Amino acid sequence: MHEKPRIVSGVEVIPLCDAVGPMGEALRRPLDETFPGTRPRHWERMRAEVPEAFGPSGEWVLHFHCFLLRVPGGPTVLVDTGLGTEHSPASSWAPVPGVLSQALEDVAVSPEDVDTVVLTHLHSDHASGAVLDGQLLFPNARHVVQEDEVRWLQKEGGAVLDDVVRLLREAGNLDEIKGETRLSEDIVVFPTPGHTPGHQSVMLGDDQLVVAGDVVLHPVQLVDPSVRYAHDEDADLAVATRTDLLRRMRKTGAVLAAPHLPEPFVNV
Repeated sequence: MHEKPRIVSGVEVIPLCDAVGPMGEALRRPLDETFPGTRPRHWERMRAEVPEAFGPSGEWVLHFHCFLLRVPGGPTVLVDTGLGTEHSPASSWAPVPGVLSQALEDVAVSPEDVDTVVLTHLHSDHASGAVLDGQLLFPNARHVVQEDEVRWLQKEGGAVLDDVVRLLREAGNLDEIKGETRLSEDIVVFPTPGHTPGHQSVMLGDDQLVVAGDVVLHPVQLVDPSVRYAHDEDADLAVATRTDLLRRMRKTGAVLAAPHLPEPFVNV
């Protein structure tokens, strides 16, 4: 699946589709349980307006996008690394394997060309593709993550900590930051907590485009930002973050780049 890139403040933003599919049975729930507080009218509207977000039985079909940012004369930045292989930490629930490596090849970028990887957060569908079969896929890249995110994951434990974060740290490729950080003249990383404690997003230009990770997971949250998500670590904070970010973006006319929406770019 090839999506058209956008040019924002001179930066080429290329969506890379890593996978498409529903959650596995272990995590799959009725939509009104996955997104508490929704009503039948919400889903009637969504099925009419965004039918590609639903499977044949009405299940939620997720798109898994990563985003490549090409800065003329500057760094090549990849936002998120997708699902990884059929044996990755995401394999218990997501449609593995991901095809990020092929998607990069299709746009003539090798893993060695990537200077910076921004991990919006450390859930398995966003971070697993950083390490394949025990080897760093992007050996020349600093992997930028919020300190709060790493600290949270160290308390939680799990495969992403053991199989991804530990190896990045041992290789010297993990860059733990605190708060807002500028990657280039036109690219800024900033905290957007709630879905996870150290969730972060990437802004291009003067609020022209935001790669927002899992701040918005489903189109229903664009219609009603107060709609919660069952797998948010702090649902109240996630709602506040989403509401504030969308309000700010609507004032500036910014474009949303969201990994799990059917369309990688959305005018909010």
